[in-house]
Amino acid sequence: MFHKEGSKIILITLLLVVGIVFATDYFFSDINWLRTLLFLFALAILILVLQFFRNPTRVADNSDNHILAPVDGKVVVIEEVYEPEYFKDKRLMVSIFMSPINVHVTRYCVNGIVKYSKYHPGKYLVAWHPKASEENERTTVVINNRVYGEILYRQIAGALARRIVNYAQEGMRVVQGKDAGFIKFGSRVDIYLTLGTEVNVKLGDKAIGNKTVISKKA
Repeated sequence: MFHKEGSKIILITLLLVVGIVFATDYFFSDINWLRTLLFLFALAILILVLQFFRNPTRVADNSDNHILAPVDGKVVVIEEVYEPEYFKDKRLMVSIFMSPINVHVTRYCVNGIVKYSKYHPGKYLVAWHPKASEENERTTVVINNRVYGEILYRQIAGALARRIVNYAQEGMRVVQGKDAGFIKFGSRVDIYLTLGTEVNVKLGDKAIGNKTVISKKA
């Protein structure tokens, strides 16, 4: 299954690949090694685009008592930081970095009501840069959950990302595990939790969206 945000790009890529195949067959019909090389190149482009926009079906273990990873990727930061946009105080931040080969669907990490949703244009520093969360193109979303209270997550564009899609709108009731958006071509998602929240992941862990439990309460 592929994400709807990739429909246009997949179609364009498919047309491009078909064009390369026909052009190669027409202009280089007598150069077998070059034809084969160009065919493989076109196929590689198509496979890369398809894998980037894949959207595997994952049924979340829906519960207000845990926070699930909103994206696939590697846990690169777990630390107390000052959150200047919404909370304006210290929070526990968990950051997940997505490489271009990860699934790039963003999913709601908790159930609740969207209290805040804002898009910020910005730079395209590498996603792991310390100032990326404040200076890069990003969206900030706050969800009020029955058990955890207000949880903020931030989609951050990376050096390759050129579009962030965010479905959250203020006042919406959202369901854990449902699509919250998409970030195209390399990125990061930060989750801001109340200080003292017990975290079930550690640095370097591989997170799986809708599966990995970031935090759990009895």
